Formats: sequence, C-alpha cells, structure tokens
Amino acid sequence: MLFAMNSDSKRRHVISQENLPADIAQLFNEKYPKGFNDLLPDLIKYSPGVNPRTGKLIEPFYAVTLETDTDIYLVKIKVDIDNPEDVERWLEGEEEAEAEEVAGTAGAPEGDDTLPDDNISQYGGDDDPSDS
Repeated sequence: MLFAMNSDSKRRHVISQENLPADIAQLFNEKYPKGFNDLLPDLIKYSPGVNPRTGKLIEPFYAVTLETDTDIYLVKIKVDIDNPEDVERWLEGEEEAEAEEVAGTAGAPEGDDTLPDDNISQYGGDDDPSDS
C-alpha cells in the first residue's frame, strides 16, 4: 500500500535563492521562468522574530515557497527596499540636480540643444564605401 505524503511529513528548508542546489534551482526556474515578474504574486514578507531553536533574532525577509515530493523550500529572495531618505530627496528634486551636475548639463545654456558637431555625415559607417 502506497501513501501519499502530505505537507506535514515533508522536510522544511529555508535557503537563499543564490544558494539553491542545481536540481532545486532548475525547479525554481521552471516555476518562475520570467524571474521576478513571475514570482511577485507569490512573494511573502516574513516579519522579524526570534528563532525558537537558536534564540537568535531573525531579520525580516521576502520569500516564495517551492515544494517537491519530499521537501518544502522557503526560498529567500533579495528585494531592494526603497530608502525613505532617498525617496524624500527624489521628491524634493535634489537627486535630479546631483545627476545633472555629474552629467555636466547643469550649466548648459538655455535653448542650446545642438550637439557641438551636428554634421554626422563626416563620420563613416560600416557600409560606407569610402572606407575601402
């Protein structure tokens, strides 16, 4: 007599996506072939807490569940969270001003949208017969 394994008898694992064994990584890629866009609806945020076995603090993390015949994997996914200070700077326009300074466009004269040399015909291309 063969019994189906229910989810209570499966071994449970918590592992980072980067550390998945090859066979589990393949299952992960089959379940989420388009990457983050596919897994977004399944992504769950786990709140901080204390590990009951070790007593260590668990930092908050995001994860998806991946199930095999014998195991259940809680796969941690790296998610970049917006820094509230960066968002505030962006809302105030400070970030754009810094980007313009880096790009060298902050001091450009108003209305001067032409390139320094707008005669592109002088530059050859791969199909230009004069290069032969």
